[in-house]
Amino acid sequence: MQFKIPKNTEKYYWTKHSIIKMRQYGLSGQRVTRVIRAPKRTESGIVKSTVAVMQPVSTRRNEKGELTWKSEIWVMYKLSRRSKVESQKRLESLGIQNLNPNFLNLANSKQIKIISAWKYPGVSPKNNPIPDEILEEIESIE
Repeated sequence: MQFKIPKNTEKYYWTKHSIIKMRQYGLSGQRVTRVIRAPKRTESGIVKSTVAVMQPVSTRRNEKGELTWKSEIWVMYKLSRRSKVESQKRLESLGIQNLNPNFLNLANSKQIKIISAWKYPGVSPKNNPIPDEILEEIESIE
């Protein structure tokens, strides 16, 4: 199967590092975005102001009825704002020109910058959970 490089969109920005890691671990762009949209676990990333999310590769129920898994997919990302130039180009492409500069700040919508993605062999230990306020902000842009 040939690897397809994901395209940057209004919602997602893919770093070169994330694309290299996706190719290394055999992850598609769709699978990475699915981990971001529906994580099993969310923690603070090892890099300042980043979020790390995890989803098991596949799950099974043990004798007690609990979900278990043998490997995980992790994605590290950061919420960022688009620059004024990007926002201006976006509005011009929609046919909107000569706007009030204050409106341009409103048009600076948030974007998820995907920094890295990887597979973890096994079940990783739980570390630093994300506060609820930040989780609500992340869910509001999705």
